Order: sequence, then C-alpha cells, then structure tokens
Amino acid sequence: MIFRKNKISDSENNQPIEARVANSKIYGKGVTKIYTDSKKKTLAIDHVNFDVLENEFVSIVGPSGCGKSTLLKMIGGLDDISEGSIILDNRKLDGPGKDRGMVFQGYSLFPWMTVEENIRFGLKLKKLPKDEQDKIIDKYLEIIGLTQFKKSLPKELSGGMKQRVAIARALANQPEVLLMDEPFGALDPHTKSIMQQLMRKIWQDEHPTIIFVTHDIEEAVFLSTRIFVMSARPGRIMAEIPIYLPYERTLDLKDTPEFIEIRKKINNMLHPSDENDIGE
Repeated sequence: MIFRKNKISDSENNQPIEARVANSKIYGKGVTKIYTDSKKKTLAIDHVNFDVLENEFVSIVGPSGCGKSTLLKMIGGLDDISEGSIILDNRKLDGPGKDRGMVFQGYSLFPWMTVEENIRFGLKLKKLPKDEQDKIIDKYLEIIGLTQFKKSLPKELSGGMKQRVAIARALANQPEVLLMDEPFGALDPHTKSIMQQLMRKIWQDEHPTIIFVTHDIEEAVFLSTRIFVMSARPGRIMAEIPIYLPYERTLDLKDTPEFIEIRKKINNMLHPSDENDIGE
C-alpha cells in the first residue's frame, strides 16, 4: 500500500485529516481506452494516471465526450481497459466487484420492490443475518430521511427521493469505493442543491471513498476534497485541483470569493476562450 501526503500544507487545515494524510486507496497507471470498429480505431482515453486517497471525495470534470464516464466505468469494471491497469488496495481490478458500489444518473431501482427491499437486495446477497440487515436498512433510511417511505414503491417517490434510495442501497453494502456517475444531473435545481448538501453530509459522517463524475463545476467544488480536470478527447487528466474550503459546507459557501475563484479557475481551464465565467 502506498503512503503519501496529499497536496495540502500544514497551514491548510480546512480539510479533514483523512484528506490530508492518507493511504492511496485506488490508483490507475497508463489507463487507456480504444474503441475499435470495422473502419477505424478511436482513442477515447489516453494513458491516464490517477491516485485517490482513502476517504477522499474526488470529482472528475471535463467537456462532453472527454471520457469521464468511461473512466468511471472502467474503474467499476463495467468497461474493459485497453491498456494500463487499475489497482485497489494492491489488487489489480478485472471486472466488477462488491468492493465498488455504483450510483448512476438513472436510479436503477427495482420497480417491483419497496424502498426497504431495494436497500436489502445487496445485503441478502451477502447472506447477512436478517436482524443485521434490518439495522443497516434502518440506519440508512434515517440518514437519507426516508424512514416513513420504507414500504413505498419507486413509482410513489420523486426523482430526488429515488436517488436517495439508490445512494442508500450502494452505501448499505459498504463498498470500499463509491462511484457516482452524474447522479444529480436529471434533477431540478432546487432538488439538486438538496442532494448536494445531503451527499456532502453523508461523506462527512460516513467517510466513504468517493469518485464522482459531473459536468457541473460548481457541484464539484462544493462536494470535493480534490478535482481531476480532464481534457477534450482523447481524455487526459490535465490538472488536479485541491479544494481548500471549510470542512463543514452549506450552500451559502457558493457565494464566497474563495469558492468563486476556484470555480473560475476550473472553468477557464475547460473554456480558455471564454471572456466571462459561466460557472458550468
């Protein structure tokens, strides 16, 4: 296991200790994705190297089509790696595994199962005793604020509520790394803000290692301890931005000069010709 110090000086104490000094949890070496059809080969991701620390919240941002979701799927084992390798706790990853949980933009809930049954699904596969399953389910229902909807079906829930259940289901299985692919992209702005606050609180309380893909720079800055900025296709990580903001975060943080400056910096990397900060 690699031990290294993150790019945060001793004077920068806004981040939790987990994000300042920690073991490497998952890293990639020369990760490349090449799509091949009958006519040509397309280089989608070009020899990407990355390192995510234990208990970090890392977001990946970049222009549309840069390969950020493809990179996440390769980490999750849902897409093959053309070249290179991804290592989790000194284990080379090859295909999906229970050590990684995934949350997608689509809620991916079983429509015939209640909220409780959806969260229980993975716990049953792990063959946990029922009383232990019940405790875990009740814990995460309380965390996501849906205890009273325990017996509801997905069709009876709003979009934001469905996504809460998807997050609870993933976390209940206690994955070593939680992978999130634009999970709030389909939500209205108000619900999206609520979900961002909830996700930040869950991370602060539970300390999972999270890799979060988003096209929304503001969302990435609000949630993350560090941001990977990807270039246009072929996708490469062109910058790693540590986020020196308070550990406890509320939505009014988005109006502070420090937050705005980070958002502008990333926006200018992705849109260097823009005269004005568009924030996305």
